[in-house]
Amino acid sequence: MFPTPIQHRGRGTQISYKIMLPVLCIGWLLPLISVAVFSIKPGADFTVGNYWGVPGSFELMENYGRVFLASDMPRYLLNSLLVTVPTVIGAVALSCMTGFALGVYKFKGNLLIFFMFIAGNFVPFQILLVPVRDLSFDMGLYNTKTGLVLFHIAFQTGFCTFFMRNFIRTLPRELIEAARVEGVAEWRIFWFIVIPLVKPAIAALSVLIFTFIWNDYFWAIVLTQGVEHAPVTAGITSFNGQYRAAYNMMSAGSIVAALPPVLMFFMMQRHFIAGLTLGAVK
Repeated sequence: MFPTPIQHRGRGTQISYKIMLPVLCIGWLLPLISVAVFSIKPGADFTVGNYWGVPGSFELMENYGRVFLASDMPRYLLNSLLVTVPTVIGAVALSCMTGFALGVYKFKGNLLIFFMFIAGNFVPFQILLVPVRDLSFDMGLYNTKTGLVLFHIAFQTGFCTFFMRNFIRTLPRELIEAARVEGVAEWRIFWFIVIPLVKPAIAALSVLIFTFIWNDYFWAIVLTQGVEHAPVTAGITSFNGQYRAAYNMMSAGSIVAALPPVLMFFMMQRHFIAGLTLGAVK
């Protein structure tokens, strides 16, 4: 029923595994490696077609220095931070409340409401482009960070509710019933009993949503424009000129833009893994 561990396989299978594993890992990392190599190349290498060869000169400090000092990248990074952090807080807060309501209370229409949250995750977001853009114009939210935050919260709450509801349902119901017998108010049960018990799940969800929002490109170019409100994913394209694309600068900007979610994952790694495995073993 279960696959045999590699340690218990034949000698030939173990050798093939040891050879193929690093090859597959390098192939998986090849795009990231190429971006890192492009980020230290001079612009002249792309003019002469030296895409994959040894750099004509190593311009690590020059390229990254221009990203931070001679471009609007710091402003784009700040915009992404001002969009991502409120979105994470809003989506996680709403999903904790809706997950508590759907996971603890039994009422008519509970499953129907839950299925509606799930169904929203299966709607291709491309078909929402025109109505969402028109709605942002009608509400005066186009090209504002507030509009981007509100739409991100609306789109992410469905997945977050699905995530939190399933974790809350794994909690022992006897804890909640005992608190009710003692006369504890429902909001105190939620705040002082449920929330502390699902902190690993909240941490895992926060890391996931932070990564989703920070790396979003579609809604960034649909709902914002210009330096004042555009996040970093949209701002990277500002290195493109009218007749020439600065691939070395775009690569350096991409590496810089990828650092915050990577750093957050490593800082929250322990809580992230604990959240994903919560309830796996009782």
